[in-house]
Amino acid sequence: MMTSEEAAYMVKEALKAAVVGDADRAAGLVVQLGVDSDANRMFGVCCAIAEAGHRALRLCFGEAAPDPSQGGMWLIEQLEPGALDNPVQAFASRFLVAYSNGDRETALAHWETALASGPEVFVGGVCQLFIDVAGLTRAATQQSEADE
Repeated sequence: MMTSEEAAYMVKEALKAAVVGDADRAAGLVVQLGVDSDANRMFGVCCAIAEAGHRALRLCFGEAAPDPSQGGMWLIEQLEPGALDNPVQAFASRFLVAYSNGDRETALAHWETALASGPEVFVGGVCQLFIDVAGLTRAATQQSEADE
């Protein structure tokens, strides 16, 4: 099993690959993370992905970003009716929002629910979290480049 540092490096590299459009490399790294990690490590992987997502959200929203330490909260806005009825999408969205709000207890509860729901929901949820965060990271990168 890989070390925590190796897992963090792989998450970073997978996100970098996704942002530049190297889907094969990103997918290969995500698969390797899943294969080389136990359940506890995967919680850490999800937290690392969510941390990158939280950073991207703060960059995208700038001064308008909510500050949980001041009572502000990130919220899920369901853009398509029924989107959160899908347990894979619900996990990804709810985990990211709970993590971004500093609510590690709720993030852990969402992760435990996904894990208990079986491999299809759990693996799909982790992949969806990665996809969502890669999209946020790409948007934040583009916004940052446009601001320069």
